[in-house]
Amino acid sequence: MSEIPVNFDASAGPRRGTLMIQGTSSDAGKSTVVAGLCRLLYREGARVAPFKPQNMALNSAVTADGGEIGRAQALQAQAAGVAPHTDFNPVLLKPSSDRGAQVIIGGKVMADLDARAYHEYKPRAMAAVLAAYERLRAGYDTVLVEGAGSPAEVNLRARDIANMGFAEAVDAPVLLVADIDRGGVFAQLLGTLACLSDSERARIKGFIINRFRGDPSLLSSGLEWIEARTGIPVLGVLPYLHGLHLDGEDMLPGERHKAASGETRLRVTVPALPRISNHTDFDALRAHPQVDFRYVAAGESWPASDLVILPGSKHVRADLAWLRAQGWEPAIARHLRYGGKVLGICGGLQMLGTAIHDPQGLEGEAGTTGGLGWLAIETTMEKQKQLRVVAGRLSAGDAPVSGYEIHMGVTRGAALERPAVWLDDEGADRADGARSADDQVMGTYLHGVFDTPQALQGLLTWAGACDLDTLDYNALREASLDRLADSFAAHLDLPRVWACLR
Repeated sequence: MSEIPVNFDASAGPRRGTLMIQGTSSDAGKSTVVAGLCRLLYREGARVAPFKPQNMALNSAVTADGGEIGRAQALQAQAAGVAPHTDFNPVLLKPSSDRGAQVIIGGKVMADLDARAYHEYKPRAMAAVLAAYERLRAGYDTVLVEGAGSPAEVNLRARDIANMGFAEAVDAPVLLVADIDRGGVFAQLLGTLACLSDSERARIKGFIINRFRGDPSLLSSGLEWIEARTGIPVLGVLPYLHGLHLDGEDMLPGERHKAASGETRLRVTVPALPRISNHTDFDALRAHPQVDFRYVAAGESWPASDLVILPGSKHVRADLAWLRAQGWEPAIARHLRYGGKVLGICGGLQMLGTAIHDPQGLEGEAGTTGGLGWLAIETTMEKQKQLRVVAGRLSAGDAPVSGYEIHMGVTRGAALERPAVWLDDEGADRADGARSADDQVMGTYLHGVFDTPQALQGLLTWAGACDLDTLDYNALREASLDRLADSFAAHLDLPRVWACLR
């Protein structure tokens, strides 16, 4: 049975140690569990660090030390009340194809490797993981570790650095999260245990059942059964929380069409590109009560829109070719002829120009692709990735804006003389992006451009929607983290959770 003492003193000062959260599958809720626990510890005054040894995601953030980490770890850092740091996610994989990815170690690009080459590289990646973990352990009271995918992936056990391989290396206890909303929750738990070695199975100190809807009393017999069958306690059943505003780790939201909850004042459409990156840029738009927001997917006809946004992309030329194959280029051109607005962010800005050059084949096959031609700019891909946390003012409406840059391309051209944003670069203004002469098309390299209330208001006004309600997305995110923590406090056996810390 469990080694967790039931008489643990919940008021015994700052929690100290390490605890790892693993899941029975991807999207079981590992990221939100770590975020909620980080916020609970932060409320207690503990210095807590989130940690994900290896993350595979196209949603990323720029850190205070000038590197790049998964967006989920930046959210967890916010929950913990600390600035994002590259040590929180020492290995980040950004897929560039079905078989290859850009490998980022310590916040910087190391190489582009296919799956087999990366598997061979893992021992060196593990060294970076362990070094980052030791620095966090020395600087924080508590380290909350998030696994990746599932520890049941037996084909990846050799050289594993993301789940039990890491837990075994640092002697970390593990809590296993399962998503009951998917169905088959007890099979998830038993199946995962069956795939583990004896030593790995012994690391699991408790189960957390996530996203439960309905009458909890109807679940009690199942909880008793799984505890009796495995000897592992269920430390909590977390309810399904609707309306949370938390950054997604990678996948697009399941709800592709977010209708306005009030009177629709603006219709926004974003193509769901195959390699879309940093789609968290649009969370504030999806949350706005007067915005009808839609991701349009492959095979769908282009909807009537007021604003079209071309998002970031990990493979700009390939995604532009895909957009054209869907027949959407003439649809967007028609949208412009009828007076609509188009905004491009990062890769979307590059698509708006006349050409995208990749002479070194940094994002795929070397070559040049003609752009959409709506801004007089050209982009050349270069090895040095630009990573900056920035602030400035929109040229449209002079609203303050802040965000971050993550891109490899260098853009040049006459349209840059009419910038989208003026950035404060060490006390001097630096131009970013471009606006067309007729002011229908605008592009910027700035991610997070909608997150500040004034910038959101300014861009929606530029798009044609005046006098909209003010929305502070960061305040919504903070409220969601607090709501998550409140739910954990009510539905987790926290004394036994904290007793797992080692």
